[in-house]
Amino acid sequence: MKFLFDLFPVILFFVVFKFADGHQEAAHALAVQYMGGLIAGGNVTPAQSPIMLATAVGIVATVLQILYLLARGRKVDGMLWLSLGVMAVTGGATIYFHDENFIKWKPTILYWVFALALFVAQVGFRNNLVRKVMEAQIKLPEPVWAKVGYAWMTFFALVGVLNLVMAFIVFKDNTEIGRAHV
Repeated sequence: MKFLFDLFPVILFFVVFKFADGHQEAAHALAVQYMGGLIAGGNVTPAQSPIMLATAVGIVATVLQILYLLARGRKVDGMLWLSLGVMAVTGGATIYFHDENFIKWKPTILYWVFALALFVAQVGFRNNLVRKVMEAQIKLPEPVWAKVGYAWMTFFALVGVLNLVMAFIVFKDNTEIGRAHV
């Protein structure tokens, strides 16, 4: 259940994007009416409206997640605060400049921050964060924990690069999900 809760903003983002992409005129009317003041120049094209609405919903959904946890008296993970910060900055820039390229950077920034945090903790402070998270479930010798930490750093760094390749090379100029292009 926590897995779905953690993915709530991402799932909502894609649901709203897909729905708005299939109903661009209605999405455009909503974007202009409710987001016109947030967009540089106050104007957005019908083709840009789905990503603008999905981004706004993603930001609001992340804020609602945090408010829900706080209202229930639960601790908000640092990762969720980080995700909100990156989502607010990249999503805000996407909406303000009506440029989807900013939101495409969000996953990469998060992955690279994770890789950097693991690196700084392990190399700079001799504190293996992967071990702290996993050692209750698995017992490994210290040299293996070091390798596992480096493997996770490498994984996050490479997944960040993979996101850039997919967003800016493979699917360059294509944010339309599930629509074939000729």
